[in-house]
Amino acid sequence: MKFKEAVTYDDMLIVPQYSDIESRKEVDIGNSLGHRKFRIPIISSPMDTVTQADMAVAMYRSGGLGVLHRYNTIAEQSIMAREVIDHTEWSGNVAAAIGVTGEYLKRAETLVATGVDILCVDVAHGHHSLMKKALTTLREAFENHIYIIAGNVCTLEGINDLADWGADAVRCNIGGGSICSTRIVTGHGLPGLQTIFDCAKTDRDVKIIADGGIKTSGDIVKALAAGADFVMCGSLLAGTTESPGKILNLPDNSRVKEYRGMASKDAQLDWRKKSSTPEGVASYIPFKGSVVDILADLEGGIKSGLSYTGARNLTELRNKVEWARQTPAGTQESGTHIFTAQNGSKK
Repeated sequence: MKFKEAVTYDDMLIVPQYSDIESRKEVDIGNSLGHRKFRIPIISSPMDTVTQADMAVAMYRSGGLGVLHRYNTIAEQSIMAREVIDHTEWSGNVAAAIGVTGEYLKRAETLVATGVDILCVDVAHGHHSLMKKALTTLREAFENHIYIIAGNVCTLEGINDLADWGADAVRCNIGGGSICSTRIVTGHGLPGLQTIFDCAKTDRDVKIIADGGIKTSGDIVKALAAGADFVMCGSLLAGTTESPGKILNLPDNSRVKEYRGMASKDAQLDWRKKSSTPEGVASYIPFKGSVVDILADLEGGIKSGLSYTGARNLTELRNKVEWARQTPAGTQESGTHIFTAQNGSKK
């Protein structure tokens, strides 16, 4: 029996190359979705503990994109969209998520009428007949007047089909999120970096969004080098001032905020009033302060990463990249390890 060998972010490193870049200011990591320009290739995930209006506005002001979650009523989501528009002077970069069942078309029509011009068709398994029907319906309703992000998929066939059905950009990865248990529950998925390697082989005119499994700015650089145009982040941006939810003060004086997968039992009970087999968990994440500071650090790390390859933009990065697969010992060495002795004890 032949089987596919697949790698993820911790398995691979990019080999440094000669560089004449003297400052991060020389590096441009911007990209576009249609005519919409973004200074940083980062999108916040449409989760109810990540992106409401405050996060979307902060993403816009930091040069990225926030996708408003859909786990509310149509009216509530439209109010969030209006709030984003009011605080961004209607930049034309207002994004919101919809599903593929129920009143998804009514939700889309209401959002577009409010001023949303990017719709994110948001389901766990996007390579599906329901996605085909939804994308076909949306294109018939709006033609090319809106930009459509769809997903998730993890195969070349998946991204090609979604592009053929009407998607302008596709979220690539299944089961790789920090609070997602799809691979454990279903046995299906593909490691995140391998997903991007495979999906980047597409010959369709479609943007690739790496979604899930990204823990650091270095992982973002790897995703971009492998062929992603953007990354979508959840846990990296959760637990911030701008993410939804209250800050909880714990007895040890630490502070946390709730972070949960949208297929977790808690989330399902909140927005569906019933729960099927969960494919995610609910937890807490340390409070990190403002997402603006997080994004500034990520932007700096990405630019620094490109400079190590001598690349001034994402195209140069992909053309110059040289990959090395590291051993488990190499992976351990790659992390900060000053406090870990050879026997595993702390010095």
